[in-house]
Amino acid sequence: MAESVKTLAALRRHIASLESVPAAQPHARVETGYAPLDQALDGGLARGRVHEFFAATEEMAAAAGLASILARLAAGEAPLLWLRTAAAGRAGGMLYGPGLAALGIDPSRLLIGMMADDAMLLRAAVDALRCPALGSLVVELRGPAPLLDLTASRRLALAAEASGVTAFMLRVGGDPVPSAADTRWRVAAAPSPTLPGGGPGRSAFDLYLMRRRAGRDGLGWRLVWDNGLGMFEQSGGGRDERHDLGKGAWEQDAWERNGSGQDAGGKDGAGRDRQAPLSGAVVPVPADRPAADRAA
Repeated sequence: MAESVKTLAALRRHIASLESVPAAQPHARVETGYAPLDQALDGGLARGRVHEFFAATEEMAAAAGLASILARLAAGEAPLLWLRTAAAGRAGGMLYGPGLAALGIDPSRLLIGMMADDAMLLRAAVDALRCPALGSLVVELRGPAPLLDLTASRRLALAAEASGVTAFMLRVGGDPVPSAADTRWRVAAAPSPTLPGGGPGRSAFDLYLMRRRAGRDGLGWRLVWDNGLGMFEQSGGGRDERHDLGKGAWEQDAWERNGSGQDAGGKDGAGRDRQAPLSGAVVPVPADRPAADRAA
């Protein structure tokens, strides 16, 4: 416990030291550089908001890679902070330096915070989001993460809106629950395009927009990352057809039917659990309270 307190205190001191660093010029949107996706999002991901990215455990590498790219684009020249628990490090391994460099991430601008548990992780995330000199934040959570309820996510959203820092919640092996996030996505690895000579293919991702607070959702794209150019290929096979990414028409139809995708038993016609919607509720939570003080 004492070691956990020291770790959190050290992280707070480091974040406080960043206050003297000029913050990146704020913009309304984070452009991904992939035109079809940016157009669908009215210019890109909203800055100063929380965005959730869900992935199955076996898709962790793909989700981490895409989150890294988007976080770097959001951060610009400002520092990027990645928060995770010690358990996540043991389960998924450590971030790989050469791989991060291939995604265009400058190691000198990447900070990694290892927390003892989810409660400490969420407290650190709120503290980090209150620092306007931070470029972006990635919060890695594994499993159900019951502490990240609507109240905790609302605290994160309020902190992000106040500072303008964009947060990416990387949810590995978890299920969507009501949230204050601006967007919710599902990420999976996609087949790499064939290169001449049979060389290793480029990183490819299937990205599906499950929910969006303001605007159209239920869209999907295939993104192919070109390490050499440092951008997504414009001919990467992007599309906006839900069924191309493994989503049956039953999902969107159910959302349109009752707004939650659930029947009285919380199941679809095939007996599968529906995905929980983003909540539209505004919870009056003071922004200066810790994110998981109940757990403490």
